[in-house]
Amino acid sequence: MIVANCSPQNSTNSAPGVLVYAASGQPTNLEPGNVTDGNSLIVHNQIYNRLIQFKPGTTELKPSLATSWNASKDGRTWTFKLRNGVKFHDGADFNANAVKFNVDRWWDKDNPNGFRNAGKSYEIWGQIFGGYKGEPNSLVQTVRVVDNSTIQFVLKQPFAAFPTAIASAYFGMASPTAIQKAGANYGTPAGGAVGTGAFVFRNWQSGDRITLERNPNYWKPDLPKSNQLVMRFVQDSGARLAQVRAGQIDFTVELAPDQKAEIEQDQSLTVANRPSFNVGYLALNPSFKELSDVRVRQAIAHAINKQSIVQAFWKGSAQTTPHFVPPSLDWATSPKLQDYEYNPQRARDLLKQAGFPNGFEIDLWYMPVARPYFPTPKPISEAFAADLQAVGIRANLKTQDWAAYLANRNKKPGYPMFMLGWTGDYGDPDTFYYPHFGPGSTTDLGGWRNDRVIQLLNQARAISDRAARAKLYAEVDQIIHREAVRLSIVHSDPLLVQRKNITGWTPSPLGTEPFEAIVKQ
Repeated sequence: MIVANCSPQNSTNSAPGVLVYAASGQPTNLEPGNVTDGNSLIVHNQIYNRLIQFKPGTTELKPSLATSWNASKDGRTWTFKLRNGVKFHDGADFNANAVKFNVDRWWDKDNPNGFRNAGKSYEIWGQIFGGYKGEPNSLVQTVRVVDNSTIQFVLKQPFAAFPTAIASAYFGMASPTAIQKAGANYGTPAGGAVGTGAFVFRNWQSGDRITLERNPNYWKPDLPKSNQLVMRFVQDSGARLAQVRAGQIDFTVELAPDQKAEIEQDQSLTVANRPSFNVGYLALNPSFKELSDVRVRQAIAHAINKQSIVQAFWKGSAQTTPHFVPPSLDWATSPKLQDYEYNPQRARDLLKQAGFPNGFEIDLWYMPVARPYFPTPKPISEAFAADLQAVGIRANLKTQDWAAYLANRNKKPGYPMFMLGWTGDYGDPDTFYYPHFGPGSTTDLGGWRNDRVIQLLNQARAISDRAARAKLYAEVDQIIHREAVRLSIVHSDPLLVQRKNITGWTPSPLGTEPFEAIVKQ
């Protein structure tokens, strides 16, 4: 196969030994700890390993760069034993100092290798672990190199799910040598990416593809199964499916539910579904005057016909619930909670009580790319706007480039209303609640916070008894439903497709997975 500098319209010959995947858009960057979007993480999963990985198709932990881990008796110190003999793609050794180098970049705002003066924020670290070095809410207090193959994390309080959290796809181990060499350009098309994973970064043709080559020195025997991995960026789901049918692409994700019938009619294709572990939501930013009154936010919740929209756009491959966490985590919700009834008259009454008898005009931002939770963002946003129009709220639909969309929602003044979603990073309700309602996690809501919610979330992290945690999360569920800052719209079963000559692909409920075991016949 020849990988030429071509336009996105040119086809890629799907040759033997060359695995071709299509994403719904290109990554924001290839820098671990500095992304939150799935289009980035799916590439990270091929280049980087993490301390701990997940068993294929599950949320169960499995050793990776760490061979074992354990907690001290007080639950505050976690010790990880590291795999010996592993090298980064550039030949540098993987060891405890390399782990500390990576963690310090994410955790320490003053670390010179974080290049924060170039706009890097590592927001996901703060969202999951409560804050950064020296901040009062930082869960991590100390990162200590014990010896070449041992690293310790000292926590502010016990957190039973710490190994699961550090196993999240965000926290791949990158080469310190490569980062220091590339500086602030690391993770960009010009700066490249260097990990210990199954595939080695070769080039990134912006707007078209990333090309990766087999790592001949991979520490896992007999992997990867492919010589080359080409990751195409094809924004339109119809174009992605057409290219899979033509054999130009071997497998893809984020298809529209109504494409399932077309897949089933093609004998060369196989339908796949990713297990549901996500939420698609509509965010309402209280820092904007129109949305500062909870009655307005509740009016919007009553104005949107969630059941009708989910039925129309997901065609049975999703469900809507009053809860922010997916149904598989319903033990961490309030059984008493009733969803907002679709009731336009109730919405108008609430708007009148809040001082908006004639409604108001506001911007509603929709994502420019398909995601597992919102496979057709623009038409769905149009349905939201139509329901809002019926109660006097005139929504101006807006969008922009995906990387800018993600970044600008966190920059003042942010977006008043916007669509976004989340696929869980580990098999615990903490992965949904803490990054969206915990300390430091609401920059995109103008810094909105509820101290009771934060108290409950921290208490739930510090204990392991499920029944006790369930009571805490039930109260969290009730509060965030009442406050209506992130309206849960949908929990979907994302539609995927592969050609029948592909074996070994096990889609993860966590949204991304390594492709190292995939075989192309």
